[in-house]
Amino acid sequence: MIPLSPLGFGGGPIGNLYAEVSDVDAFGALEAAWDAGVRYFDTAPHYGLGLSERRIGAFLAGRPRDSFVVSTKVGRVLEPGFGDGDDMANGFAVPATAWRRWDFSADGVRRSLESSLDRLGLDRVDVVYVHDPDAHGEQALSEAVPALLALRAEGVVGAVGVGMNQWEMPARFVRETDVDVVLLAGRYTVLEQGGAALLDLCAARGVSVVAAGVFNSGLLARPDVGSTYDYRAAPESLVRRARRIAAVCARHGVTLPQAAVSFPFRHPAVVSVLLGVRTAAEMRAAVFSSPVPDALWDDLREEGLLAA
Repeated sequence: MIPLSPLGFGGGPIGNLYAEVSDVDAFGALEAAWDAGVRYFDTAPHYGLGLSERRIGAFLAGRPRDSFVVSTKVGRVLEPGFGDGDDMANGFAVPATAWRRWDFSADGVRRSLESSLDRLGLDRVDVVYVHDPDAHGEQALSEAVPALLALRAEGVVGAVGVGMNQWEMPARFVRETDVDVVLLAGRYTVLEQGGAALLDLCAARGVSVVAAGVFNSGLLARPDVGSTYDYRAAPESLVRRARRIAAVCARHGVTLPQAAVSFPFRHPAVVSVLLGVRTAAEMRAAVFSSPVPDALWDDLREEGLLAA
């Protein structure tokens, strides 16, 4: 497996997720991440119809290629579009200059990766994830993964993985294929630990785990009414639970975002945590120098806010 920095930069938000992010803010967030020691940058064609890949590629241009790690994803091929309007129906505040076509075939994988390399300005990608194959599991297992493993053998791809917002299907990939890494979004956080079984399986099989969505799409960053959970409005019951967790954190001098970033590392399978931020200020708020005390996790368990 390619070595990853403990903290990675999640490129979804700078693809204009939910709202427009200016170039100044996007590059400020990337610069703050670099200054904080982040050397792993994750993106995907899905994020802003390629905007995230273009911004990350522009930021990394000129830096020594062996000084950073980039991952992108396959499964959605971008086809040129000429319609008016924006892409907000898919969650991104960008012009609708393209449309996504699900494609987990070997040809689709190669086409998607070639386009990603062009947007990134790179000749190779360190990690490629099969992205959200929820409704396409069989084709992803039988066609996409073998195609990526062949590209890994050719040296075009450094490592092969699967990235999803659920844990059950990635477990199949771990059991049935030779993937190197799983990107698990939102299912192993300080708010919920449903993905623990997958992490245990990965640890037993020697498969690395990258924890994404550690803020559960926003709720663990700002537990306010109107916050998002799984990219939808957060239920009031979860807002209350997040506030209770935040109160326990405050007693230990820890912010809720800091606890959210620290928690996944308590499992030995987790090698990196992706931070999805929009600005330099958000990046700096998520990085901290002192460790989170073990007593915090003990108190969360005692109050029934963390699984035993």
